[in-house]
Amino acid sequence: MADPPQILVIDDDAELCELLAELLGQEGYAVESAREAISGLARAQEKQFTLVVLDVMLPGLNGFEVLTRLRQSSRVPVLMLTARGEDVDRIVGLEMGADDYLPKPFNPRELVARVRALHRRAAHAGAAAPSMRAAEAPQVLTVDDLEVAPAARRVRVRGEDIKLTTAEYDLLEVLVRQAGTVVSREDLARRVLGRRLAAYDRGIDMHVSNLRRKLGPGPGGGERIKTVRNAGYILARERP
Repeated sequence: MADPPQILVIDDDAELCELLAELLGQEGYAVESAREAISGLARAQEKQFTLVVLDVMLPGLNGFEVLTRLRQSSRVPVLMLTARGEDVDRIVGLEMGADDYLPKPFNPRELVARVRALHRRAAHAGAAAPSMRAAEAPQVLTVDDLEVAPAARRVRVRGEDIKLTTAEYDLLEVLVRQAGTVVSREDLARRVLGRRLAAYDRGIDMHVSNLRRKLGPGPGGGERIKTVRNAGYILARERP
């Protein structure tokens, strides 16, 4: 029997940790909890978890500092818990490499649903690529100077490797496969985050912002990912 997916919850709220352990345990996850930042970071670095649930407000280091240090060595999906109404917390968290966020207080069932969605995406990303004959070259999707290799989940711009989070890569692959075509925010949320787009939800917008920053401008100096007002986003193709 395969080991259950491992979830690490880093939050100083003991009751919340117990509740999440119970709810996620009912869904087949094995849950560990860390009540302070330093011990949580150390645990996340020494063990391979399926997903990390990380609170922003922690004693000692805050959640942003934990995420920054974690991202130096790990691409594990991270769901951040932010204070309700603090849009800046959500924006900063996504800019630093979080895959999704959930404002407190929240419905615990909503958190379980977010965890399941991120787990599905991560499991899909980690699935072994189909076997290929030695003579066959791996598929590479190319748009101008941008190269995406789905089998290796590798991204290059002008031959230079670009490091992306799981959500950022998934978003880019959708846009690359539909280059030159507008993709709605709702469609991106469903395909990248595994959920419907909530009201005032800027998760997709922040992932797009991060991609723009990491990928840089297109070969002609123009914006590589363009916003189409009231429609969505489009990956521009400058060369035929």
